[in-house]
Amino acid sequence: MRPDLLDDNPSAWLAELPPHEPGPALRGDVAADVAVVGGGLTGISTAWHLSERFPERRIVVLEARSLANGASGRNGGQVLNGIAGIEPDEPELARRVHAATRMGIDVVEDLAARSRLPTGFVRSGCLEVYTSDRGAEAAQAHAERSASWGIPVEWRSGAVSGLRGVRGAVVDPTAARVNAAALVRGLAPVLRERGVVIHEETPVLRIEEGATIALATPHGTVRARAVVLATNAYTPLLGYFRSGILPIHSHVVATEPLPDALWSALGWSAESGFHDDLDRLAYGCRTPAGRLVFGGGSNAAYAYRFGGVPVFAGSSEAGSAAVERRLREYLPGLEGVRIAHRWTGTLAITFDRVCAMGVTGASRNVFYALGYSGHGLALAALAGRVLRDLYSDDPEPWRGLPFLQRRLPRIPPEPLRWLGYQVYTRLTGRSPRRR
Repeated sequence: MRPDLLDDNPSAWLAELPPHEPGPALRGDVAADVAVVGGGLTGISTAWHLSERFPERRIVVLEARSLANGASGRNGGQVLNGIAGIEPDEPELARRVHAATRMGIDVVEDLAARSRLPTGFVRSGCLEVYTSDRGAEAAQAHAERSASWGIPVEWRSGAVSGLRGVRGAVVDPTAARVNAAALVRGLAPVLRERGVVIHEETPVLRIEEGATIALATPHGTVRARAVVLATNAYTPLLGYFRSGILPIHSHVVATEPLPDALWSALGWSAESGFHDDLDRLAYGCRTPAGRLVFGGGSNAAYAYRFGGVPVFAGSSEAGSAAVERRLREYLPGLEGVRIAHRWTGTLAITFDRVCAMGVTGASRNVFYALGYSGHGLALAALAGRVLRDLYSDDPEPWRGLPFLQRRLPRIPPEPLRWLGYQVYTRLTGRSPRRR
């Protein structure tokens, strides 16, 4: 993975953390039982769960830049139930999906409690808001049906959280908020005490499969009996899932910290965050320090680079301006409030929006979890438990769930991919997807 293809734009989540001194880069050749590529929430959760079950095994984490440099440090902050692309119409699957992702939220809560940094984790619920009468009517019926299946959601009519133009919302009281960057970085010293080795500023340049896998880095090599690909949108750079992942760049802004009186004046309810029902969905979240993080809302809020390069290049001014306009449309009470942070994060989108977790390779020793499609904090944390069980040759707890060993739908190659994306989004205002 080339170092010049890695992001370096700070987010509001990182702004709320103390300065981070990256751990040492790998120098020389080392052996490991498991090499985890990627120091985000997926990788750190996997290292945590593996070290818990197999304390005697040598686990090495390789992060190309600094911990939480990727989506774990540049996200919407909401830890949500559900799997993107999956809308179960029958009770058993709906309950299984909810139980699995609620377990992911439980994992986030547990890891946050163990972090050496304050994560701001709070389980005060999140909202899915609806912007049309027709959508609200359908959502209310779906929420009532889900509640009858034992899934704890409820319908709230009318305006919510001071959002202009909203007709109602589905309230999920079990959803949460977290500063995932704080969680990831705060767990690093705990993992090191367990014996997990973490190398930052160590991009993996090449992976050679076999019974023993060789991972080449700029100044050394790791030879491991198993590897975990915890690189999400960056995974195609390593030669995996090139036809299954579309790296989409999402522009995000955040206000300066707002006083409690202003939050009250905005009509913000007890829930930590929301997202809307539009295809180019908008979302907002209150950070622990009182900033309002907001992203999405239009075509201009998202971008795709030719070749699937997972790092945004060029000016993000137009995208950030579009996001800010949408923010002020939703919350006109923010007039005059300064936008203090602007950044771009990369989403790993699959063609049908459903993520995948599993094991591959001729020796069945390459484990992966990716393609969260913007719905990843609970799933990334859960992935640590799923991959631990797959590594233990115990997939049974996860059988029947949509992500297990899922074959990702094929996305057309370039130049059709870039052309298709540009034409489709400009003509329809929607994101390309296979339903």
